[in-house]
Amino acid sequence: MKVLLTGATGYIGKRLLPVLVEHGHEVICCVRDINRFNPPSSLKSKIKIIQIDLLDEDSLSKIPLDIDAAYYLVHSMSASSNYKSLEQKSAINFKNVINKTTVEHVVYLSGIINEIELSEHLESRKIVEFELGAGNYSLTTLRAGIIIGSGSASFEIIRDLVEKLPVMVTPKWLNTKCQPIGISDVIKFLSKILLNKATYNQNFDIGGMDILTYKAMLLEFANSRNLKRKIYTVPIMTPKLSSYWLYFVTSTSYKLAVALVHSMKIEVICRPNNLNEILNITPISYHKSLTNAFDKIENNQIVSSWKDAYISSGINSHVSEFIKVPTFGCFIDQRKLAFKKRVDCIDKIWKIGGQNGWYYGNILWRIRGFMDKLFGGVGLRRGRTNPDTLQVGDALDFWRVLYADKKEGRLLLFAEMKLPGEAWLEFKIVGEQLEQTATFRPLGLLGRLYWYTVLPFHGIIFKGMLKKLTKAEHCV
Repeated sequence: MKVLLTGATGYIGKRLLPVLVEHGHEVICCVRDINRFNPPSSLKSKIKIIQIDLLDEDSLSKIPLDIDAAYYLVHSMSASSNYKSLEQKSAINFKNVINKTTVEHVVYLSGIINEIELSEHLESRKIVEFELGAGNYSLTTLRAGIIIGSGSASFEIIRDLVEKLPVMVTPKWLNTKCQPIGISDVIKFLSKILLNKATYNQNFDIGGMDILTYKAMLLEFANSRNLKRKIYTVPIMTPKLSSYWLYFVTSTSYKLAVALVHSMKIEVICRPNNLNEILNITPISYHKSLTNAFDKIENNQIVSSWKDAYISSGINSHVSEFIKVPTFGCFIDQRKLAFKKRVDCIDKIWKIGGQNGWYYGNILWRIRGFMDKLFGGVGLRRGRTNPDTLQVGDALDFWRVLYADKKEGRLLLFAEMKLPGEAWLEFKIVGEQLEQTATFRPLGLLGRLYWYTVLPFHGIIFKGMLKKLTKAEHCV
């Protein structure tokens, strides 16, 4: 069957794609930026990739007319302040173009909606479901709560809280109940429900076998990691304070923290349904989903991470918009140094950031990350998804990977920290030398003052980093 997959670069889409291919489907992958879609080479000959933007009706003409089914996996929970209207428009545009195709079945992944008073982001999901349901095809909506898996936003936030805070003074919404589900079960539901007529024009809540409070989830996580943690809840923490608490302690963006806090005040427990019997699925426990997640992490097998989505920074742009580094009106700090061994040099470049640090002046990098957090930026807490590999679109601390070619020996990063301008950092092998170039395009007088303020620190950090990168020794 020919299946349209929207959100192919997202956390869910990346994991669903190989399963659909394994089931023998011809998959049309819809991406907003083709430059940041890097499917495994084993899949490339079995899929078709089209670049579309659901807010751009003209681009949707690329969608084939002879498709059998489609997945709607598009969300923009914190991309902008008016995301509700943008999500509604995206759904309407999608419905209108899909109505012109031969599609029989559309599957939409949403959130559990079982309260009269909904958070803004759950209200947006409900509106999207309503718009998609008005098409001339059969719609099935799967409503999930907290998704637990390596690289998922929920998992990483819980991990940050438990591993960093031995004692937590928390908002009272930690006593709210929810029904978490493992990512492996989400993929099973999504793949098995396709073109299943018994599920047409219905919505189903999907969850794991456990109903827990958020506090119990944190304590179970601590227990699974052999960590002793104390959690105290207080009734005086406002939603705004709660959002700041999540933002400063975890790797989430502030906009995402606000959306999560408003959602976490509402119980997300599955309504009774017979979907497990229809699809013959027995969901795993919360403990098992944690075990599975850490197995993937310890074996460096994280297929996708929410941090690599633009939602982690609030930037809503194409990578290709920044890949051409400007020179006019820019400040440039370029340094060159001969390396001892090419392979060592490239290996170090590809392991830069995250747990491995930046090789020189790491305390200064951490201070800069902390300052970025204070001003509402992403800071250094996103780290990197994989310790050894980098792909276009990956988050790398407070940078975004724009270009990464290990054979060529070139890595180009774009800054996502709060700046009075735009910044690029490039590493490039030229002959027997490593070229390290920092480019800054200032915004007004403040941008120029910023550059001259940090210039002395550049002299220390960039010079030391270049020396470390070109030494003949492997990274540990």
